[in-house]
Amino acid sequence: MTSLPRILTDPPGRRLGHQALILNRDGAVLLIGTAYKNGLMLPGGSAERNELPHLAARRHTETETGLALPLARVLAVDYVSMQLLPEGVNFVYWGGRLVPTQEEIVRRHRPPAEIVELRWAHRAELGDLMEADQHRRLEQALDALGRGAHLPMLLRGVPAA
Repeated sequence: MTSLPRILTDPPGRRLGHQALILNRDGAVLLIGTAYKNGLMLPGGSAERNELPHLAARRHTETETGLALPLARVLAVDYVSMQLLPEGVNFVYWGGRLVPTQEEIVRRHRPPAEIVELRWAHRAELGDLMEADQHRRLEQALDALGRGAHLPMLLRGVPAA
């Protein structure tokens, strides 16, 4: 029996982050603040082993904001080199522009204790509220949204539902 090359049996560890870009009726972005990170950021988090990427984004977004959204369009993909944490790839999914009933869900939602703030912010405020890398990623996603550009989330070549 032929053994597999090491690269196939022991790939490097990477963090996969999944975030949702969600707008309210006024065009403000939904941000979260956590107890463990400086600055505000988009809702989301890491995928578990063998968790489908868009489902990781949905799970974190629902836990943090109360919203169950069909996150199947990717607006941006951001590679982050190894620094304090292993290298990572962050995906920003389009969560949509909320209707009044969804905005009310966010307002009434009580997130887990590590989420210390849910806040709507307009584009002009974002640079003052976010860490620089988070802000740059969000700006790129907003620009892609404005151009109507996105990538479909595929599962083995088939669009995710």
